[in-house]
Amino acid sequence: MANELMGKRVAVLATDGFEQSELTEPVKALRAAGAAVDVVSLRPGQIQGMRHHDKGDRIAVDRTIDQVSAGEYQALVLPGGVANPDTLRVNEKVVQFIKQFNEAKKPIAAICHGPWTLVEADAVRGRTVTSWPSLKTDLVNAGAEWVDQDVVVDQGLVTSRKPDDLPAFCRKMIEEFREDSHERRSVA
Repeated sequence: MANELMGKRVAVLATDGFEQSELTEPVKALRAAGAAVDVVSLRPGQIQGMRHHDKGDRIAVDRTIDQVSAGEYQALVLPGGVANPDTLRVNEKVVQFIKQFNEAKKPIAAICHGPWTLVEADAVRGRTVTSWPSLKTDLVNAGAEWVDQDVVVDQGLVTSRKPDDLPAFCRKMIEEFREDSHERRSVA
């Protein structure tokens, strides 16, 4: 299992206000599976994590959105936290980056408030997803079918609701990132 993602490169897109466990746990799981992982953000340096309403740790940024292209990566992770996706979804370069993953049918994993950015990239239309409950209306209005489950997989898109879902989220994320084709439709 330690090498199941060997040779794959994954972008984790986040900025200040990300929910700490929703970034650190997927990164840990990806690296344990052998993936190369880059934390991509809007600016260089460090970004501020949150533990719900309290400040968490600062995490180093590996590359900025200006330095990357979707073609360099095989998969994308979108952590939650309220401020994080709210900031990211209004940045045109971020939206285009996510659109490129979606159009290339590359796997994307988004947890909690992370799917908010998928709305802006028109990446949920016709798909079954889950998220933090407050995003339900936005996701439905963007053409998604929203369900209340710990993890949902649809055509390579992995979504979960909250930090408690991280074990299931990370497991399905690794499975989907390992796959080569995401044409099938399945709800886990």
